[in-house]
Amino acid sequence: MRNAFFRALYALAERDERVFLIVGDLGFGVVEPFAERFPGRFLNAGVAEQNMTGIAAGLALCGKIVFTYSIANFPILRCLEQVRNDVCYHKANVKIVAVGGGLAYGALGSTHHATEDIAILRALPEMVVVAPGDPQEAEAATRAIAEHPGPCYLRLGRAGEPHVHRQKLSFQLGRAIRVLEGDDMTLISTGGLLQTAVQVAELLRPMGLHARVLSMHTIKPLDVEAVLSAAQETGAIFTLEEHSATGGLGGAVAEVLAEAGQGLPIFRRFGLPSAFASTVGTQEYLRSQYGLSPQSLAAAIRLALEKDQSFANAAGR
Repeated sequence: MRNAFFRALYALAERDERVFLIVGDLGFGVVEPFAERFPGRFLNAGVAEQNMTGIAAGLALCGKIVFTYSIANFPILRCLEQVRNDVCYHKANVKIVAVGGGLAYGALGSTHHATEDIAILRALPEMVVVAPGDPQEAEAATRAIAEHPGPCYLRLGRAGEPHVHRQKLSFQLGRAIRVLEGDDMTLISTGGLLQTAVQVAELLRPMGLHARVLSMHTIKPLDVEAVLSAAQETGAIFTLEEHSATGGLGGAVAEVLAEAGQGLPIFRRFGLPSAFASTVGTQEYLRSQYGLSPQSLAAAIRLALEKDQSFANAAGR
């Protein structure tokens, strides 16, 4: 996703001289082409994320489209007051980009695990929160947030994420992408668990369960219509996210379902506990430890459905 983001950013900067990039003293392997091509529109603010965000807000208020870039929690939590007061309060045209969402920097421990960011950022006024599911979505999301006239948060994976979409995307902020069709249940994923959601659907199919898969790349604003359609047209909804189950995608979907005031489907959130990781390891290892592997998720979903007698009766099982 990181490389897809920089491809899109470079192309945007070629076309629009307002595009500006500020980094927090890292990522030189991927930022150097931008810095060399656009030296007057690049700044390394150093390990000073509060300054980076304040500079970005000032440039944005002077007419620039400013991208700030750092890893995991650093461009958001370390400078949250500046994000809230400098960027959001002034509706500044700043795009905050965090690479390594979720457990991507697993071996570096909890300080580098971005597992509360969606909940925190979607609570801020004016902020748009985007977590693309694969490199194609990341590239499209970069273009979309550049066109949006206000604060945006772009949550990326790290590198090497697989391409899930095989055809050209119709990407729009706030509109989920239907990846697979199915009428038994809906799997709603955000961020890097999109491929996992597709794999879960494939594991459930031999059991006679057909899952709709939605890529909810925008968590704020959420695609309410897609959620309500899933509730009306399928018998269960499961959310998948590499983020705390508190306040993330699952919480946003639960709010929509609870406020709909109509018959509710089976619903369960799959995410991370509200706790600091007590182990370190690769992203894949940590996902498996928290029950976010395709096999663990498929088994948990099957168990949840078997426990609900109304679903079993409706499905003829």
